[in-house]
Amino acid sequence: MAQNKKTAPSILDVMNQLKGGKILPLYYLFGEDIFNLNLAVKAIEEAVAPFITSDFDKDICYSDERNLQDVISTARAFPFGSEKKLIVFKEAEKVKDKRLLESYILSPPEFAVFVLVHNGKITNLSTSPFDLLLKNEFLYEAKELRGDYLIEWVIELTKSKGRQLAYENAAYLADISGGDRVMIENHLEKIITFLGDRDEITFNVIKEVTASLKEYSIFDLQNAVFQKDKSTSLHIAMSMLDKGEDATFIINMLTKSFIGLSQIKELNEKKMPDNETARIIGTHPFYLKNYQRARVLFTEADLMKAVDALLKADVSVKTTTTDSRTIISILMAQLF
Repeated sequence: MAQNKKTAPSILDVMNQLKGGKILPLYYLFGEDIFNLNLAVKAIEEAVAPFITSDFDKDICYSDERNLQDVISTARAFPFGSEKKLIVFKEAEKVKDKRLLESYILSPPEFAVFVLVHNGKITNLSTSPFDLLLKNEFLYEAKELRGDYLIEWVIELTKSKGRQLAYENAAYLADISGGDRVMIENHLEKIITFLGDRDEITFNVIKEVTASLKEYSIFDLQNAVFQKDKSTSLHIAMSMLDKGEDATFIINMLTKSFIGLSQIKELNEKKMPDNETARIIGTHPFYLKNYQRARVLFTEADLMKAVDALLKADVSVKTTTTDSRTIISILMAQLF
């Protein structure tokens, strides 16, 4: 019988433990969610800070600056007068022989808080030292939030700031931010400042505030594409790239738009309510009318052509050295 694949607890458990006053002597934090990795490290630093009275008892370093054995020795050494010492070892994924951690895992000193940060996935948690870390409850994973999980996070973040945000408006905020939670937080802070004493963040408020943050959004590009306006589409796409937007984000969001567009006909035949239709295809109800108009303009053959162009662009951006402007220019020429 095949064994179940091992999984690590969520990095969110670290936050909950710290809120309850529990500080572990060792943390191995890994995952693709850089936002939560950084957030967890910051939370650990804040929790340990009251126990540190000397700057010599806080050591933050990178794997290309210090070797793991040296950092382990530092962690085992007594503090310079503080009750605890904090060692944060970043980019642990670059360390070739992580088995050096084995003996430390079995007997970490209580006066040290040793944090290792590993950017990216760990494919097999049954190998050493990850199996030991997992067994001793020192291993935590930061999984990247997507889809409904990301939207729920946006809603909870808004609640924590004393404001209200409907699901469809949270989805809209996540979309215009490209799913980047740092950008979502930045947008949210600006929106709350704009909001003043009002409690609810509406679609119009988000639209008004974010419009001032950059010249064009992905929804402006979507609208131009849905109108088969090739020159405007190209102009907006180039402007987005110039503002620092990533070509992968543009391709992914347009792909999402055309997948939604392909569902419109069936949903219309089922006489679905507008709000439900918008949720199924993954857009805000405000933009549903754009999908309805576009579905008249785009035939089945047009949709197939667009999907093929987007697939080629996606492969190109991931497997070639062609610059983003060229890839997006070719995509706009082939899209319709």
